Amino acid sequence: MSAAKCSAGCSEMSRVGKNPVPIPEGVEVTIDGAAVSVSGKLGRLEATIAPEVSAALDNGQVSVTPLGESKRARQMWGLTRSVINNMVVGVSQGFLKNLQIEGVGYRAAVEGRTLTLDLGYSHRVRYPIPDGIEITCERPTAIRVAGSDRQAVGQVAAEIRAFRKPEPYKGKGIRYVGEYVRRKEGKKK
Repeated sequence: MSAAKCSAGCSEMSRVGKNPVPIPEGVEVTIDGAAVSVSGKLGRLEATIAPEVSAALDNGQVSVTPLGESKRARQMWGLTRSVINNMVVGVSQGFLKNLQIEGVGYRAAVEGRTLTLDLGYSHRVRYPIPDGIEITCERPTAIRVAGSDRQAVGQVAAEIRAFRKPEPYKGKGIRYVGEYVRRKEGKKK
């Protein structure tokens, strides 16, 4: 169905929002109005849902329903379902981002609650590890970011990568594991 036909007043279903979120064993979900809290073996996460949707807990599943036919209600329907699902997965399994460092003399080490990076600058880069995030370095060129909050894990990984993004000529810098870095040819004599 095209967007032009749908804006005339049809109620197009959210493909993500209509699926209920299953609650695994050992995870407890509490819904109090617009506040949703999820607790499990890896911690506790809380979120406030948008006023355009409502969430309900029934027979081991969380279902999200829109409270109107507006475009924003349909957008928030799928988003809210994804946020609740990420909270459930986060407290039961956790999220993980792996980074790798390329470049001669580039290395990383964890000292207490600080990540120390040698990235070719005149000084060492020190990054304080936020609460709820675990950073480990199995090798001096491998960084592992783990936590229960998907947004926080991605944000921390992006901030670490931003200290020295991969450059296209020699490929030096910090990149996600599996990230493709487009290479360019250098100057010719």
